[in-house]
Amino acid sequence: MCLFIPIMKDSKLIIKDLVFDGVPVRVYWPKTSPAGNRRGIIYLHGGAGVFGSIRTSEMICRSIAHQTESVVMCAEFRLAPEHPYPVPVLDCLTAVIYFMKNAKEYGVDASHIAIAGESIGGTFTAAICQELVTREDLPRVRAQVLIYPFLQGMDFNLPSYQQNHSIPPLFRKRAVSLGLTYLTGKTMNVDGVLKGAHVPPDLREKYQKWINADNIPEEFKARGYVPVEPAPFSEELYEQVKRGTETMFAPLLAEDDIIRQLPETFILTCEYDGCRDDGLLYKKRLEDNGVPVTWYHVQDGFHGIMAFAGWGPLEFPSTQKCLQSVIQFLKDL
Repeated sequence: MCLFIPIMKDSKLIIKDLVFDGVPVRVYWPKTSPAGNRRGIIYLHGGAGVFGSIRTSEMICRSIAHQTESVVMCAEFRLAPEHPYPVPVLDCLTAVIYFMKNAKEYGVDASHIAIAGESIGGTFTAAICQELVTREDLPRVRAQVLIYPFLQGMDFNLPSYQQNHSIPPLFRKRAVSLGLTYLTGKTMNVDGVLKGAHVPPDLREKYQKWINADNIPEEFKARGYVPVEPAPFSEELYEQVKRGTETMFAPLLAEDDIIRQLPETFILTCEYDGCRDDGLLYKKRLEDNGVPVTWYHVQDGFHGIMAFAGWGPLEFPSTQKCLQSVIQFLKDL
């Protein structure tokens, strides 16, 4: 992983590579904003915790900084398999805490810091916001932005996983394979996890109220959904992946007393994305617990569509729609 990537100049931004408590970050300051009272936005890139870098979200961070006139910070977290879970998310947490504690030094109003993330960056965003609700030594996060996040590893037979199992780039088998590499640092056979053999019956019963196709609106089952009975439980498989039930890995499993303390939330889901139902299930949990949610569903979208922002002719028709929906939410905070 390249930690410090050469910076392309931008006439409207000051861009610096810094280190926040041992974590490399890139910070973008708009030249036009008033000093000392800017909104702060932390952006966490995608890549399944296995690939990606600051460069992955360079154009997104620039667009957000330009259009919201905010200071944007992007963290360069370590990656699996060399640094499996929880290292990547803890790197992000470290950078977030440093930024929040030192916001004034970077011209940011500490009470107006939002955390945003794409794909596994959305996972990290959700996990970090949950972690911070109990921190009385830090300002409260203003909002969280979850862009097609992965939020649970219990059930890979939800409608969205069934419907989109062969939709690129996140084929169902590939999604689970990458998730297991991030979780364990090893290459594993995914068949047992796909069939649900990794979940003990007592945990399946406990989380049934939250991770259940019954909680998915009927219109999202129109492209076909067949309930699947999980395979017989495998103790051996569970031992290999049991940390996947930790909320830092799977934020959808957090208890209600944590969920109800979360900040205002924006969730973006895409129709042609295995992770779609994770977002829908989290939306329901947040709303059930009184958290204000803005939801944007991209009918022709797929996992990773926003990462094409700034690629010119390679952008998809809905790439800018996704980015602009995020930017509008942030501007309105």
